[in-house]
Amino acid sequence: MTSSLFFNLTTGAYFIAMVVFIVYIASKSDNIGFAATVISWLGLAANTIAIGLRWREAYAMGFEQAPLSNLYESVVFFAWSILLIYLLFDLKYKQRAVGAFVIPFAFAGMIWAQWGLDATISPLVPALQSNWLTYHVITCFIGYAAFAVACGVSIMYLIKIGKEEAAGNNPIGGILGMFPSTKILDDINYKAIMVGFPMLTLGIVTGAAWANYAWGTYWSWDPKETWSLIVWFIYAAFLHARFTRGWVGRRAAWLSIFGFAATIFCYLGVNLVLSGLHSYGGS
Repeated sequence: MTSSLFFNLTTGAYFIAMVVFIVYIASKSDNIGFAATVISWLGLAANTIAIGLRWREAYAMGFEQAPLSNLYESVVFFAWSILLIYLLFDLKYKQRAVGAFVIPFAFAGMIWAQWGLDATISPLVPALQSNWLTYHVITCFIGYAAFAVACGVSIMYLIKIGKEEAAGNNPIGGILGMFPSTKILDDINYKAIMVGFPMLTLGIVTGAAWANYAWGTYWSWDPKETWSLIVWFIYAAFLHARFTRGWVGRRAAWLSIFGFAATIFCYLGVNLVLSGLHSYGGS
């Protein structure tokens, strides 16, 4: 068994889960919702096994490194992180309709990794040869994954609140009737960012420690560092507005979506478009 096989299984499982979640919303069948959740857990298991096998394959080639060193490995780990955070929130809230808006992020990452990225295992460049790499990548991507969940529920919130305002006092039926209440969606958005923000903070701190180890300076205003700080300020502003001005609802949802767009640019746009110390991430 190879990591490639399990990454393919992961991609298939995430696609099936995404479709079944959509069918669940349309059919309103609890059994279908349960099946979608089970498939999601199976996909997460396959993703976990695939990452473990890739780690073993790297060691077999003489590369003592975690599978977090290039764009391909970071994308499949991002997908794993999204499923982990989503399923943990599902255990608490049991709002399965959310899966139809979150799983697509993980599936998109996996399909891009499998079809569009180089999966070759290569030795780490000298700047990456540090345990700080593992700490930095794990904390950052768990934070990114929490922001993905927040973005998904924010999209749901904006769709539902718009329909509720149009319907007035009339009850909402049909597909939107399967959405969680706007109060629950707003709460998940807030709680997800409360998970993601401290993880992003740890990611920036461990990244600074790693930079000092690799280049002798904690901060050099590299484009990646700058954009990480921009993302941090966006989510800090979200929490500040929530605590001090009571920002909830539509404004919070839009800020969450804007924050995730900035996160994606920080992750991919900087690596693939701009040059800097992190440009190896696009290789």
